[in-house]
Amino acid sequence: MTETPKSQHQDDFRDHLATIDERGRRLWVYPTKPKGPYHRARAIVAAFLLIFLFAAPFIKIGNNPFMMFDIIGRKFFVFGFGFYPHDFHLVVIFVITMAVFVILFTAAFGRLFCGWICPQTVFLEMVFRKIEFWIEGSGPQQRKLNAAPWSITKLFKRGLKHGIFLVISFAIGNTLLAYLQGSEWLIDTVTSSPAENPGAFIAVVAFAGVFYFIFSWFREQACTLLCPYGRLQSVLLDNNSIIVAYDFKRGEPRGYPDRQGIKEGNGHCIDCEACVKVCPTGIDIRNGTQLECVNCTACMDACDRVMAKMKLPDGLIRYTSQDIIEHGKKFRVTGRILGYTIAFVILSSILTFLSVGRSSVETTILRTTGSLYQQLEDGTVRNLYTVKILNKTDDSLGFDLRLQRDIGSLAVVGPPLAAPSGDNAESVLTVEIPADQLFSESTIIVIEVLSDGEVLEEVRTTFSGPAPQWKK
Repeated sequence: MTETPKSQHQDDFRDHLATIDERGRRLWVYPTKPKGPYHRARAIVAAFLLIFLFAAPFIKIGNNPFMMFDIIGRKFFVFGFGFYPHDFHLVVIFVITMAVFVILFTAAFGRLFCGWICPQTVFLEMVFRKIEFWIEGSGPQQRKLNAAPWSITKLFKRGLKHGIFLVISFAIGNTLLAYLQGSEWLIDTVTSSPAENPGAFIAVVAFAGVFYFIFSWFREQACTLLCPYGRLQSVLLDNNSIIVAYDFKRGEPRGYPDRQGIKEGNGHCIDCEACVKVCPTGIDIRNGTQLECVNCTACMDACDRVMAKMKLPDGLIRYTSQDIIEHGKKFRVTGRILGYTIAFVILSSILTFLSVGRSSVETTILRTTGSLYQQLEDGTVRNLYTVKILNKTDDSLGFDLRLQRDIGSLAVVGPPLAAPSGDNAESVLTVEIPADQLFSESTIIVIEVLSDGEVLEEVRTTFSGPAPQWKK
């Protein structure tokens, strides 16, 4: 990426994080309360995302959860569609497809996801930070309160803030567990005594503690230190990518205005540092693209307000690209973007095809371990099998089995084959075929799985028997 011209005291901005001093100690960020049209738009998006996040695990489509990711039970539900261990290949393709989409989206539009959709940003900026602004005031007031000696007022404000933080963290932790274990499990756990289910109680407390730690103390460091996405910017972005950027051609050289306005020879940036004061990660966007920038648009709103007061055009800081600022080029579809798009379309098509063509059941039929074939007195050969049928539908199903070709007989000798939605039916069956119908020691047979007379799946397995007479 092309670097923006910098002030002399900012030449080393890429050598260290804005939130860590030269001795490696944490520099706490006290951003000014953001406001403006971009912030209002982000707040609306965040409200919809939060409603979806808290409601999704409690919504049912048929008998299936709308969203659930039961890693232990190996059951995944996305928009009501169930995915089970046999569908692992679909999960892998889905993850790869999403990774390609993230790469494509970032190459074209930078870290738009981070500023508008990322749960870390949504919770921190639109929930926890807003509560902090409400209780302790804007950035300068928070800094003053932190430096003040302990008093009844300070104790009350800090206690109220952290008490609310704990309640919200507990709600987030419980919601995450609902995604992992299901809403019924969560309701049973919450409404029962901790002594009845200590493991679940410990899990709830642990998740709540993790979220409280992240949003009350760790905060923006989750983006700048832990998140790999920000560190991939140097690979994913180029000069054509749309990012939150400072128009240095219009803004430089910086200088304070006088009573008549901008001094002759100066750019439109009056060096008021409103963009720096409002930044939740503590950077100066005028230095150029930095890994700490989450594209939250707070600096855009702050700068536009200053430009309005100065009666200058807005957009000194805006969504743009380095090529647009430096060379006046329009955004274009580059070879990288085209390549990522083709890969995304191919992967999406494969995923759609495999998902649509997925069977409503998943059947495994195997010869019983350690069993040999039996030859009956009339010459018929019998094999013993175990059968396991996974019901992927939203309804409880009963199953019947039959041989595809009329060369013998099949009988279920174990429990009847029936399974509720998302569960397995297991039993034992025998297949008997006359010896004169066998043409080798191992014959491939096809067994049809039916429910209400409809063939749901065809399963191939092997049938063992004696060598045919002509081979002896």
